[in-house]
Amino acid sequence: MVPEQQAVTRLLHELNQGNKQAFDKLMPVVYDQLRKLAARCLLSERQGHTLPATALVHEAYMRLADANLAFEDRVHFYAVAAKVMRHILVDHAKSNSRQKRGGGADRIPLDEAIIVGPEAPAGILELDDALQRLAVHDERKSCIVEMLFFGGMTYDETAAALRVSPATVHRELKMAKAWLHHELKQSAT
Repeated sequence: MVPEQQAVTRLLHELNQGNKQAFDKLMPVVYDQLRKLAARCLLSERQGHTLPATALVHEAYMRLADANLAFEDRVHFYAVAAKVMRHILVDHAKSNSRQKRGGGADRIPLDEAIIVGPEAPAGILELDDALQRLAVHDERKSCIVEMLFFGGMTYDETAAALRVSPATVHRELKMAKAWLHHELKQSAT
């Protein structure tokens, strides 16, 4: 394990032992990785998105600090951070567009909704709604999509966080994408 990973593991252990100052020591160590995670999340947002990566990281920090969670390990911490960032982005999108179901906006298919890059469409709310429906049907598949696309985690990290094999992650991601594609297509009509 590299020194940074060891430091994160040690600080998470201290935090779990009740040392509340460990979280403040943890943030400088994980900040760069959280910043990369935030930047990745924002790549899939529309042009002119008003929430900068730094603000996303700081809001995620505040929510993580207030959550008072026991993090199992480094991978679990980043998985929770990815979920928190997703919720922040969804909350931000909802606050900027209070109209139900997009107010007549064009629906987009899953493959376009999860495009990462400046050409990505603004479908975070539709994708979030579909992910919530998927979570009701199959929570693990929803978590896989969340960790891979919002969290920027690798297949191996996702597999470790969910305690399954990378092959299971790959297989369930295929099924999740097909299910989400169908849902997004249905909701567009």
